[in-house]
Amino acid sequence: MEILAAKPLIVQSDRTLLLDVHAEGAEEARMAIMPFSELEKSPEHIHTYRITPLSLWNAASAGFSPSDIAEALNRYSRYQIPSGIVEGFSDTMSRYGKIRLVSADTGTGGAEAGGRIEAEGADSPALPEELLLVIGDKGIRAEIEAAKPVEKLLKKNDRGFSLRLIDRGSVKRELIKLGWPVKDEAPLVKGEDLDIRLRATSVSGRPFTPRDYQMEAARSVTGSGRPGSGYGVVVLPCGSGKTIVGMVIMAALKTNTLILTTNVTAVHQWIEELLDKTELGRDQIAEYSGDSKSVAPVTVATYQIITWRPGRNADFPHFRIFRERSWGLIIYDEVHLLPAPVFRVAAELQAVRRLGLTATLIREDGAEDAVFSLVGPKRYDVPWKDLEGKGWIAEALCTEIRLDLPEKLKIPYAVASPREKCRIAGENPAKEDIVAQLIENHGDDQILVIGQYLSQLNGLARLLKTPLITGKTPNAERERLYGMFKRGEVRVIVVSRVANFAIDLPDASMAIQVSGTFGSRQEEAQRLGRILRPKRRNAWFFTLVSRYTVEEDFAANRRKFLAEQGYKYSIQHWTVPE
Repeated sequence: MEILAAKPLIVQSDRTLLLDVHAEGAEEARMAIMPFSELEKSPEHIHTYRITPLSLWNAASAGFSPSDIAEALNRYSRYQIPSGIVEGFSDTMSRYGKIRLVSADTGTGGAEAGGRIEAEGADSPALPEELLLVIGDKGIRAEIEAAKPVEKLLKKNDRGFSLRLIDRGSVKRELIKLGWPVKDEAPLVKGEDLDIRLRATSVSGRPFTPRDYQMEAARSVTGSGRPGSGYGVVVLPCGSGKTIVGMVIMAALKTNTLILTTNVTAVHQWIEELLDKTELGRDQIAEYSGDSKSVAPVTVATYQIITWRPGRNADFPHFRIFRERSWGLIIYDEVHLLPAPVFRVAAELQAVRRLGLTATLIREDGAEDAVFSLVGPKRYDVPWKDLEGKGWIAEALCTEIRLDLPEKLKIPYAVASPREKCRIAGENPAKEDIVAQLIENHGDDQILVIGQYLSQLNGLARLLKTPLITGKTPNAERERLYGMFKRGEVRVIVVSRVANFAIDLPDASMAIQVSGTFGSRQEEAQRLGRILRPKRRNAWFFTLVSRYTVEEDFAANRRKFLAEQGYKYSIQHWTVPE
């Protein structure tokens, strides 16, 4: 009797999808469900995805229908799909498109947002000063009219509601919170052409070919063939080359590009990568930051400078950068960190193609819908463990080391306020001995010591006789120290939270986390990412935790997150003599 191989997917009544990664067809199933579900957990054997209203709206905005989703589930489901699951998709997905955003000048739309951009002529059409929300359903129109969050942003007229161009992002975000995702059909502008080509051999002399998953991620944004191509979010692990994905898309679209990122160090790293791996000249790339404010066909800016203003009620003066050139592509680096003011100052940027790059869409404030509203749907993601298994990122060994508080601190800790408890536990002086011992035990590793409290980090830097980088360290000095670390002239660097984001230290093979931010999952992903660049050795990730304190609760939250991503996590107990 023929034994049929089990299908890879299990569909559950709570709209979770369990993917057996060892079953035949698992990779095909993963690609099929990715457009309409969100990856929640990816441990060793079974990956968990969830279908949510936001994931269904993501799918609807990309042109998927309820029948497309039902067909994919039926094709790969091991068991009969629970009744009622598929039926609910239509109601949820039908909400997308009930409200359309069009030009108030004509009452009609242009190309779909980020999709088919008008290509006729070299000059871009001027954007209208006002937009219009078209709502055919009277009940929905009444609901929006009564909604407090948008009452100051919308003006009722005989065709629906009008809004200022500058409020485009804010209105879309508030409406999605109400359960009404907006179908953005307002006109798009065509960016100025720019011939961007990738090098076959980088300036540094190394052969350069984008990896298969980087090309696949780029195609998911630029070449899906469905309505809405040209915008969205790519989710890839730290160390997997998200910058390369951005450059591949730039080379495909060949247009003036504005890149927004988290800090000046990240700005310089983007510029170095562009000069190394594309044929762009130095005069074609500019930096717009606190240090330098120039604009070129490719401009790299910080979120901080864009959202700066002299007073709480003042305008954002650097918003002028958005009008300096005819941008055809906007890249949001570390898109999960988009600051709230970006919704106001970058609203008109939704009229061009846009790309979000991130290692995680998790926001500690739960505002994942913010990214959908401003940038677009998730187009591509891949589990960390998949890339680790193929050797594209290093294998990480995560260890939690628990140690007691010194006797002299136990009473002060017991009577302290909740915030002071965090600080006393985080700054446990016994951690210094453990850090020194770990560094001695790993004499061949390049090591980052990462923490939250400056007094603790200053003490560690003095003890270890090693450089300290904090938010107050001038950018030029930071880059000098990072350069020394990359060249092996310095083996250990003590860093504050500034190392969480967009720092390229490819030779770092070990991180020691001495204190953190209340069990932040986002922070854990970023800190682990500092050591995941591909290398010939394992990556070590140590977290020091004071026993019987609030740190154990925070550590449990972080440990759960890492385990869900597939990382093995061990716990050790160390004793430090007093």
